[in-house]
Amino acid sequence: MGGRVSAPGPGWAAWWDAAGRACGAWPGPGARAAAAAALRWAAWPGAAAALRWALGGRASCALLAAAALAGPRLGPCAPPWPGLAAALALALLPTSAPPALRWLPADLAYVLRLLRLGLAAGRARGTFVDALELRARARPGRTCLVCAGPSGRAVTLAELEARARRAAWALGPELGDARAAALLVLPPRALPALGLWLGLAKLGRAVAWLNPHARGNALLHAVLASGARLLLVDPDLHESLEEILPGLQAEQVRCLYLGHSSLTPGVGTLGAALDSAPDEPVPQDWCLETTMQSTALYIYTSGTTGLPKPVILTHRRVRSMCSLLPLCGVTAEDVVYCVLPLYHVMGLVIGVLGCLELGATCVLAPRFSASGFWDDCRQHGVTVVQYVGEVLRYLCNSPQRPDERAHSVRLALGNGLRPDVWAAFEQRFGPRVCEFYGSTEGNAGFVNYAGRRGALGKASWLLRKLCPFELVQFDTDAAEPARDARGLCIPVAAGEPGLLLTQVLPRIPFEGYGGPREQSERKLVRDVRRRGDVYLNTGDVLAMDDEGFLYFRDRLGDTYRWKGENVSTREVEEALALADCLQVVNVYGVSVPGCEGKVGMAAVQLAPGKAFDGQALYQHVRTWLPAYAAPHFIRVQEALEVTGTFKLVKSQLAREGFNLGVVTDPLFVLDHQARAFRPLTEDTYRAVCEGSWKL
Repeated sequence: MGGRVSAPGPGWAAWWDAAGRACGAWPGPGARAAAAAALRWAAWPGAAAALRWALGGRASCALLAAAALAGPRLGPCAPPWPGLAAALALALLPTSAPPALRWLPADLAYVLRLLRLGLAAGRARGTFVDALELRARARPGRTCLVCAGPSGRAVTLAELEARARRAAWALGPELGDARAAALLVLPPRALPALGLWLGLAKLGRAVAWLNPHARGNALLHAVLASGARLLLVDPDLHESLEEILPGLQAEQVRCLYLGHSSLTPGVGTLGAALDSAPDEPVPQDWCLETTMQSTALYIYTSGTTGLPKPVILTHRRVRSMCSLLPLCGVTAEDVVYCVLPLYHVMGLVIGVLGCLELGATCVLAPRFSASGFWDDCRQHGVTVVQYVGEVLRYLCNSPQRPDERAHSVRLALGNGLRPDVWAAFEQRFGPRVCEFYGSTEGNAGFVNYAGRRGALGKASWLLRKLCPFELVQFDTDAAEPARDARGLCIPVAAGEPGLLLTQVLPRIPFEGYGGPREQSERKLVRDVRRRGDVYLNTGDVLAMDDEGFLYFRDRLGDTYRWKGENVSTREVEEALALADCLQVVNVYGVSVPGCEGKVGMAAVQLAPGKAFDGQALYQHVRTWLPAYAAPHFIRVQEALEVTGTFKLVKSQLAREGFNLGVVTDPLFVLDHQARAFRPLTEDTYRAVCEGSWKL
C-alpha cells in the first residue's frame, strides 16, 4: 500500500474500497471518491481542534492561514474551502471550554425531568382530595402515614379517607356559607388535624394552618386575615384562644375545641359530632364549587414587611409543589421522615401531601429529638429525611454513637444548610444531601441537582428560559432594587450578590396573599429588564457563579431567619412594646459566629422614669413570643435613630450587632438559667462567639 492513512492516495483508496466491499457498505469507486472527499473535508477541522488545544488560538490560526495560501502546492491534501472555514471557526473559539459546559448533561436531564413532571401536573384533573380518594379505592391497605412516638400508629389510605369523610360530615353543618376555616393545633394532634383538613377540602373550603406558638394580636391577625369564619382549636391551647376570643367574637368567628368538653364560655366542641359521623361521601350540596384555581390552603409567612401574611396556595399550586419529591429522586417505595411543623409548606405540602401524591409513606414525628432521630429512622425503615439547616446542625452537634450509621437513610432533603454542616453530615452519617431553594409565596425555585456543597440550587440557560429570573443590584437601606438611568434594574456580575427577582408569567403566576391586594402588590417589581415586565421580589440576596450554582448571601426587609423560622420584626416589636419599661423598640437580626441565620436583637428606649428590668422583660418575652422569635440581645439607647420619613434605622444597628468593642450602649443577653436579661460581659461575649454559650 503506497499511500498514507492521513492523506488520500492509491493505497488508502484500495484499503477503503476493500473494507467497504467486505462490509457490503458500498460497491464501487464513485462512493469511494465521495467518502474520500468527505474525509478530506473533515480532516481540517480535526487538525484545527488539535492545534488549538496544543498551540493556542493565535498560533493555530496562523498555521491554517499558511495552509490556505499554500493550498495549490499541497496537491491532494489541499484544504477545501468549507473544511477550511470550519477549521478557522474552531481555531477562533476559546482555548478552554466554558465552565458551565461540563454540566450540560446534568442540566439537560434535570430540565427534561422538570418538563415531564410539569406536564403530568398540568394534566392532573381534580383536587388533591380527589386524588386521595382514587388511591384509597385502588390500594386501601397501603400505609400512607406513621405517627411516631410512644402512642404512635400506622394509618392506611382507607383509614385516612374515612377520617376525612367523617370530618366533612361533622363540619358541614357548622360552616354555612363560610369559604375558609382555620386550624390551631399542637403536633401531638397532627393526625386528627390532617383528617379535619382533608374533610374541609372535600367541602371545598380553604384551610388556614396557624402557628400554635403565636399569641395575642399576632394570632388574632392571622385568623382574621385568612377570612376564616370557623376556628378549630386544640384544647391544650385554650389560653391562647381565650386571649383573643373577644376579638374573634366581634368578627363573628365561631370557635370549636377538638374534644368533648369546653371550659370556655362561648366555645363549643366537635368531638361528639366526629364520633357519630358516617364515613360515607357527603351530600354534594354541602360542597362549594372547586377548581384547580381555587384556594386550597393559607400558609403563613412573614414576607418582607409586617405581621405574618396568609399566602394563597391554589389546588394547582399545591399539586405542583408535591412534584418536588420525585424531582429530587424520591420514589413511591421510600419512607420519608418529617420532623417539621405542619403549619409550614415543608411539613404539610412537601412532606405529608407530597408523600400522598407520590404513594410514599410519611413518618410524622411529634417533635424533633437529636438523640432519638436515628432510632426513629431505624424503627420505621426511613429512607429519606427532611430538614431545615438547623436540624442537621443539631444532629452533627450530638454526641457520637457507634450505631449512628446503622440506618437505611439514603437522602436528606431540605434547605438552609451551611457548607461545613453539609460536609460533616455526609461524612459522619452517610446520606446524600439534596438542597433546594423556594419560598411559600414564591413562583419559582431551584434544586441543587448536581450536589455541589454549599449551593442552594443550580440554574442553566435552559432553566432560565422556562423560569426567568434576575439577580440585580439593590439598595440595602431602602430594601429595593437599584435602577439605572433608563429606570431599569441593574444585573450583577457572576459571583456578586444580587437581589433575586423571579418573573411573573401566566405559567408561573404569583397568587399573592389573603387580605388587601396592596400587600401583594408591594411584592412586585416592574420594569426590571424591559418596560412592562413584572417580577416577584423574593427579598433574598443570592450570588451565582459562572457555572450556574447559586449561593445564599442574605435576606432583605423586616425579617430574619432563626431556628428555621422566618421572624417578623414588627411582630416582635409589637410584643416588646407592651412591656412597661420600654417606650420605643427597634428589632433586627444579627449574625452570630457558627450559627445559621440571624438571631433577634432589639434596640430599645426606656419609658420615662423607668429602669431596665431584666427579669420582668424575660417573663414578658416568654409569655408573648414563641422561643424562636425571642430577642437574645437588648441594646438600651437614649434615643433611636429615624429616617426623614420617621422609619427606624436598622442597617447600622445590624452591622454593629452586639460587639462590645463597637457598641458603647448598655447591652444585655438572654440568660435562660438566670431567667432574665443580664448585662453582656466580656466573658459572655467571648462564649457566644466561640459557641459555648447556648442560644
